[in-house]
Amino acid sequence: MKLFQRLLVAPAALGLMAPLAANADVSPVSSESDLSSEIIQARVDGVEAQLGEVMAGQFSSSTKMSGKAAFITGYVDDDSESDTDSITMEYMYQLNLNTSFTGEDNLYTRIKTGNVSDHFGDSGQGTYLSAANKNGGTLKVDKLWYQFPVGDSLQVWVGPRIENYYMLASSASIYKPITKQFANGPNGSSYGSSTSPGFGVAWTQEVEDPSAARWAVSANYTAKDGADSSSDNGLFGEKTRNFVLTKIEYGSPQWQVSLATSFKENGANGYDGYYHSKLADHDGDITAYGLRGYWKPDETGAIPEIQVGYESASMDSPSAGQAEDTSGWMIGLGWKDLFVDGNRAGVAFGSRQAATGIKGSGSDPSEDNTVWEAYYEFKINDGVTVTPAVFGSTDVEAEGKDITGAVLLTEFRF
Repeated sequence: MKLFQRLLVAPAALGLMAPLAANADVSPVSSESDLSSEIIQARVDGVEAQLGEVMAGQFSSSTKMSGKAAFITGYVDDDSESDTDSITMEYMYQLNLNTSFTGEDNLYTRIKTGNVSDHFGDSGQGTYLSAANKNGGTLKVDKLWYQFPVGDSLQVWVGPRIENYYMLASSASIYKPITKQFANGPNGSSYGSSTSPGFGVAWTQEVEDPSAARWAVSANYTAKDGADSSSDNGLFGEKTRNFVLTKIEYGSPQWQVSLATSFKENGANGYDGYYHSKLADHDGDITAYGLRGYWKPDETGAIPEIQVGYESASMDSPSAGQAEDTSGWMIGLGWKDLFVDGNRAGVAFGSRQAATGIKGSGSDPSEDNTVWEAYYEFKINDGVTVTPAVFGSTDVEAEGKDITGAVLLTEFRF
């Protein structure tokens, strides 16, 4: 916001100061000169007053803006098709606005756009990038919520555009992913509500030593149809696709274990069907569990930080041939300051959720699927990073379907 203020205020200041500067470039002051000290002071006061009016029309000084732009260059080779190895260049652009009214609360607004399509926006085959956006170049309000404390231990969230994993005492995963299937350690049934109206609360145990282990509990509710006023929808309608998530965690900044339990009513469609077997997509209820754990070394460099995750889900009243139970897992390794201070690397591998039980008979084509990625991030300076990455999968959408890809991700942060 300071940049905008300067851009707006500077021309006004120059315009107001110009007459003063012109009058100052005269012959030596005489007793009859108009440039008496009283007149000069009056004009300075006028400039200050008009500058105050200009400043009053700007964003609040408690509003901070940041953002980033991403250039996405790469290709995906899908061996079941013949025209998927073209190199493409796409983009994503994002603005973050944070406004505090009390110094402890935060109104968060994320405005985002991008033109990512085809493979880099395909969740089904696991090539959806974390940096991707599929707005078709249209600038949209992507996230909007308000967060505030209650006492010293509680945080509360409420908003018309939020996802459940933002309303947690701590992040579900410390691994920084390239493909979105490895977000939340990994993406699966327990997290990932899709952007929806919702609210939540998180309690964190107070400890005297910031490095000491502590307990934390989070609970939240999101409704995919919360903005739909038609019959039986809305925030709490009988047909509303809603998602209740609880997470209990224990650990320190260096290590943590957690268990998430989620209940989804009226189906997973619109929530996370892209990140597990298609046999699990149905209109019934789902109960899911997510076990997570991480560890960080005392020093950055050769020893990586480790993120592990396991997902399982049970489907209520599936149709014949659909999944009754699913499971999946991931391991993510991250190296900060690897080879050069400020650079980082990451490697992740695992298996997306596949059916472990099917109603009736049959087998899941993605039962033995594997997914993986690897990258190295070069820090050019405080605002620019360049990240080459490779990724791939086998049997994700169909047995025998193998996918490989590569991307060069250039990010500008401001």
